[in-house]
Amino acid sequence: RRLVRLARSSQKRFCASMKSLHQLEVIIMLLAVVLALTTIAQKIRIPYPIFLVLGGLALGLVPGLPAVTLHPDLVFLVFLPPILWAAAYFTSLREFRQNLRPISLLAVGLVLATSAGVAFVAHALLPGIGWAEAIALGAIVSPPDAVSATAIGKRLRIPRRIVTILEGESLVNDATALVLYRAAVGAAVSGSFALGHTLFEFVFAALVGVVIGIGVAWLTRWALCATEDGFTQIGVTLLAPYIAWVCGESVHASAVLACVAGGLYLRQSFSGAVSPATRLQARAVWDLLIFILNGVIFILIGLQLGALRDSVPPGQFGPVLIAGAWVSATAILVRLLWVPLAALIPRWLSAKLRARDPMPPWSGLFLISWTGMRGIVTLAAALALPVATSTGVPFPFRSEIILISFTVILATLVLQGLSLPPIIRLLHLREDDGLEQEETLAREHAATAALNRLDQVATENWVSLEQVERVRLRYLQRLERLTKASLAEETTLSSTTESVQRLQYETLTAERMALIDLRDNGTISDEVLHRLEQELDVAALHLGVGERRPGRTHR
Repeated sequence: RRLVRLARSSQKRFCASMKSLHQLEVIIMLLAVVLALTTIAQKIRIPYPIFLVLGGLALGLVPGLPAVTLHPDLVFLVFLPPILWAAAYFTSLREFRQNLRPISLLAVGLVLATSAGVAFVAHALLPGIGWAEAIALGAIVSPPDAVSATAIGKRLRIPRRIVTILEGESLVNDATALVLYRAAVGAAVSGSFALGHTLFEFVFAALVGVVIGIGVAWLTRWALCATEDGFTQIGVTLLAPYIAWVCGESVHASAVLACVAGGLYLRQSFSGAVSPATRLQARAVWDLLIFILNGVIFILIGLQLGALRDSVPPGQFGPVLIAGAWVSATAILVRLLWVPLAALIPRWLSAKLRARDPMPPWSGLFLISWTGMRGIVTLAAALALPVATSTGVPFPFRSEIILISFTVILATLVLQGLSLPPIIRLLHLREDDGLEQEETLAREHAATAALNRLDQVATENWVSLEQVERVRLRYLQRLERLTKASLAEETTLSSTTESVQRLQYETLTAERMALIDLRDNGTISDEVLHRLEQELDVAALHLGVGERRPGRTHR
């Protein structure tokens, strides 16, 4: 008997190990497919998220391939935290504040309007569906996705303000949609709904989520300042979004807003907390991580069709797809109507707003209206629907809601995403030159700060007057030319003596702090700071001082 038990135990362990090995093979295959499809998408000039979804859709229809099921907890805990954190980190806080009104109208008002419109259409198209289930469907498909917006929008040359509004909306709207989603699902499961409790939950989730995000970012900044090891610092930045997400979920606050607030807050102090070498290494690590996560997410979306098709009752697949087409059209139409009204009505009601912020061009409004791609949050929320209600009855229309949500993702991501490049060309939208003007101003201000620092160190005994004058000449020439050459080319000297290295380090640090001050007082955006700071970091590495942190930590 002992031999039989040992044999069975060994068989179970072997089966478990083979299952793990099979999952590892699937992951390796997905990564290889992601790299291959991304390369093809770049050659044929199609946004890679769309091409990956289509590639996953084609793979899902190939007979004999193993089914890949996307678990919602995997999306919410593994994929979303770093993606939201990184998207918020690279969002300019100044521009986010300046566009807070349109972002709020889209992230809150449009989500509620889309949820209501979709709920009415679903209630009319699906006989027997309750209002709670219909509202849950509306909340699922209402928020455009942060992953889709950042992965597609940044690759198209459109005005910066439109990019800011779209990114800001996609970062915040998940909080509104998920609170409404939880309330609707709770009503469907328990059979009761309390409006007051839902409003309190929304306010609580938003405020506490922001507080948690700022708190985690503050602790992250403290940990970065407390350690000198670059790899440890990068590990801290990778861990921070997951801590913010888990803390937000544990107290039933908005984990989405926790990650968004944390990423925005940490960006304001990251420049003075780590060395140039760590900053460049962290950027490379984060870029690779986000690329892999985005690629795997989009191909997993396409792979879900096979599993979803089998979950729908026989004979209902076609009608449900037709209902999904109507729901997709409703979501697109509500956005097309909401965006111009949200721009017109506040200006009609306020003369001060009309004077301060004139009506934007209709071409820009149409582009914002048309850019509403849904993505992984929509699919994950649909898959997270409970299997049964509190009475043990299967959750009504669960399979239909999931398939309709998948249809909306395909319709918006593929149809709207593929049509964006020709629409932008047709509308003759151009990038504004505001950032270039800010960059010129920032370069001039940084060079002036470096010259002031040279005047301070010229009297110290560790540097010769000849070395000071050689560096001064380079900065004076930059002020005369202000060409687009990089700071690294302009400020690097051929001599590598210790005194020259220290002198160059002092001037680079003065430039960096001057740029940070310009960002803090709103003169330049975070994007300009990041662009010029990267050049300074490369110069510091070239000088051999890339491991040094600034003498003072930025507040």
